[in-house]
Amino acid sequence: MSVMTPAAVIRSAPVRSFVHVNQLPGTATAARQAASRAARNGELLPIRRGLYYRGVKTRYGMTRPRVEEIAREVLGEMGSGPAGYSAAREWGVTTQVPQSFHVATLWTTDPIAGVTQHARRNRERAKLNPKEIALLELLRAPDVYVESGWGALVDRVRGALKRGEVREDALRAAVGGERNVTVRESFDRLVTDLMAA
Repeated sequence: MSVMTPAAVIRSAPVRSFVHVNQLPGTATAARQAASRAARNGELLPIRRGLYYRGVKTRYGMTRPRVEEIAREVLGEMGSGPAGYSAAREWGVTTQVPQSFHVATLWTTDPIAGVTQHARRNRERAKLNPKEIALLELLRAPDVYVESGWGALVDRVRGALKRGEVREDALRAAVGGERNVTVRESFDRLVTDLMAA
């Protein structure tokens, strides 16, 4: 039975994947050194302390992950999702491109380059997927973020419900825990409009 070294695990990591130093075999020192060595040799890209990325090698260097992928990797999927214009882009109801990726999360972390974090304290959001969280964030100020009109948002939500991308019961439970009154009022209006058609 052979034990894989940190360097061997790094070399066997799939392309377009993240490598967490704390998940490498061996001692913490050996794992850190192997990751640093791999970054110096161009096998990994350092993203932040303890996190590296194995991209595709091109003649111009290694490809970088998208900011959204970094945010998802650092913050996790549970209770995190796009906010602001990033949420509007997720739902396809705006053409605006935000300067940074905005994300709503239950707990913020150290700053992430290119990401603006917004703390939300509704624990019910932990049960939602990123698309559902993006919808809640849109409902905070639909007049601001939904440039294609309320009807377009209703149509998008109807389609997402049919495809199973969002769950009305999970959204309803999460809306009950929202402190923002506009979210609750907008959700009631959305449900009414969904039932009307």
